[in-house]
Amino acid sequence: MDYASSILGLLPGVKRSTGIAQLLDKLEAYLPPAQIDRVREAYEFGAERHQGQTRVSGEPYITHPVAVAGILADLRLDGDTLVAAILHDVMEDTPTAKAEIVAVFGQVVAELVDGVSKLDQIQFKNREEAQAESFRKMLLAMVRDIRVILVKLADRMHNMRTLGVMPPVKRRRIARETLDIYAPIAERLGLYAVKLDLEDLGFRALYPQRYKVLEKEVKRARGNQKEFIGKISQALKDSLTKAAIVGGVEGREKHLYSIYKKMHSKGISLSEIVDVYGFRIVVDSADTCYRTLGLVHGLYKPMPGRFKDYIAIPRVNGYQSLHTTLFGPNGVPIEVQIRSEQMHRVAESGIAAHWKYKSGGDVFGGIEHDRAREWLAGLVQIQEGGSSEEFLESVKVDLFPDKVYVFTPKGKILRLPSGATAVDFAYAIHTDVGNRCVAAKVDRRLVPLRTPLRNGQTVEIITAKGATPNPAWSSFLVTAKARAAIRQYLKNLKHGDAIELGRRLLNLSLEEFSLTLKKLSPSVLDAAVKELGLKDADELYEKIGLGERLAPLVARLLHPGGGEHPSGNLGPLMIAGTEGLLVTYARCCFPIPNDPIMAYLSTGRGLVIHRQNCGNLSEYRKQPDKWLPVAWEPGRSRLFSSEIQLEISNRVGVLAAVASNIAGTETNIDHVILEERDAATSALTFELQVRDRKHLAHVIKTIRRMPDVQRVHRTLA
Repeated sequence: MDYASSILGLLPGVKRSTGIAQLLDKLEAYLPPAQIDRVREAYEFGAERHQGQTRVSGEPYITHPVAVAGILADLRLDGDTLVAAILHDVMEDTPTAKAEIVAVFGQVVAELVDGVSKLDQIQFKNREEAQAESFRKMLLAMVRDIRVILVKLADRMHNMRTLGVMPPVKRRRIARETLDIYAPIAERLGLYAVKLDLEDLGFRALYPQRYKVLEKEVKRARGNQKEFIGKISQALKDSLTKAAIVGGVEGREKHLYSIYKKMHSKGISLSEIVDVYGFRIVVDSADTCYRTLGLVHGLYKPMPGRFKDYIAIPRVNGYQSLHTTLFGPNGVPIEVQIRSEQMHRVAESGIAAHWKYKSGGDVFGGIEHDRAREWLAGLVQIQEGGSSEEFLESVKVDLFPDKVYVFTPKGKILRLPSGATAVDFAYAIHTDVGNRCVAAKVDRRLVPLRTPLRNGQTVEIITAKGATPNPAWSSFLVTAKARAAIRQYLKNLKHGDAIELGRRLLNLSLEEFSLTLKKLSPSVLDAAVKELGLKDADELYEKIGLGERLAPLVARLLHPGGGEHPSGNLGPLMIAGTEGLLVTYARCCFPIPNDPIMAYLSTGRGLVIHRQNCGNLSEYRKQPDKWLPVAWEPGRSRLFSSEIQLEISNRVGVLAAVASNIAGTETNIDHVILEERDAATSALTFELQVRDRKHLAHVIKTIRRMPDVQRVHRTLA
């Protein structure tokens, strides 16, 4: 009796349609009997736990996990992965505990099942947060065991194949998620067959009408496609035979979703897609690939600029192949891919192509697994210090295909997303290099750090010992690793700034009671911290700095007199302009040194400095406890933003003349807005970088002397 019959005999109520018979037939082709027995045992366990549960389609629920295992069996995966696939929903959908799976099937299977399971037991603010946290959990489980994502991809593929029974809204949501996240993950791991299937299913579910129209148009446009493909295939085969090269030729049609994406992104019609026809030649070695390329180029003329060598420089997921586009019969463009048998296995199955069964365990091998591990290890760094939604967005950015290949000065190739900058390159080398980078050389020439990199460039990063990341970098960074590193740095910086500001604010408030933090007894401070339910004094200072606690109220709590107020005015807090992230300057009135100023304590932002004659103060003055007096500290060295408005006569070159006069006062212009009032006059607004009011007065005086300037004044909200 075979395994299928034995199971059907043990569980007479289970129909053959559950797919277990077909699954066991597949496993007998490559798994030893002991492993098939474990799969059979998992099926019995899962069928019992899911007893009475049905899918939306009305089928017994167990048909779904068995189908998922069947997809993984096609990739010839090991017994533990197949067992986990069959059990992947028992923890989520039945009362089965993880400990029970450990006891019956072992720790490895239990970890795989737990990694795929969602986090339904935890309460989240909304569905988006729950989805993002489930995704974070799954990807971090992948770091421990990459088979987690293989099970999840197979689970998603079967769900997509049976998506038709779902309500339209849910169908579109799942399809969008598949195209945005799961298909790119499959591509990143080199699982191209899985990727293409997910994209096709996702496209059909998300845009059913577009899919039907495109499918119909493609069929009509190709007409006698079989005859055309057959003719070219035969010509390629004859050429190989003549050169005594053993290889297979396969004609194929371009994937519908890739045609749609190209049409959508480039705004072109179907007739303008140049590589609708594709041919794949599989030979025995990399050396033969290059020989075959020469034969193909001899048979049909190559299209200039359409050759890519992914053998010498593989894609980030390990994919290797030669790609060339040719002018075929009647000038019809055709794409040809040339690869070895080993490369073809990787191209179709990615990391799964290197799954080998060994007595004593299952292991991955090969460069594809190393690349996948490198990517997954980076996920741990990306997820530190951010929310689940930020993590999900960061990983989405990292999932899309890499386009830029650049070199280190020692010749090592780094693969970066399209649009990556020199700073992204620095962080790709190491986080410390990114944090300390001050300049970059591209092909031995100094370039701005925000410069986008191009294929083939050699990039050298110049670092300095005391350098720190610039918060402005976050506006142009592309890679998730770089953005996560900047976010973590800013978070730590803000924490430190908040503590320092909070300490200064509390000291200022304590002066009202003739006290300072140094004079204060540590026991009094500890008691106040405890009374406020905080961890330590630093947390108290941080909350004061962030505006979550008011310094005067804390000072009263610390005053031994129990809140008695001596007479006298509170001295101003001195502002130097170098306080960091927790002191900002309002852009409604652009305060600069020597301006009379006030500070508003904004929750989460720290101190916001305004000019005392700012038009917005009337609204803020409704909360007097949030205001405190501030004054400029003498001896400042930094520049501050200020804004001036001009009315000028419309004349050719007047804007350049004004800008030249401003530059003559050693003043930088950050931003210019031009507004035409009428045919004769225009209004100009300049945002400038100045040292203080004296510097600004010099700029205004210089501009006022110009004959075309009718009026100039400083902006006030």
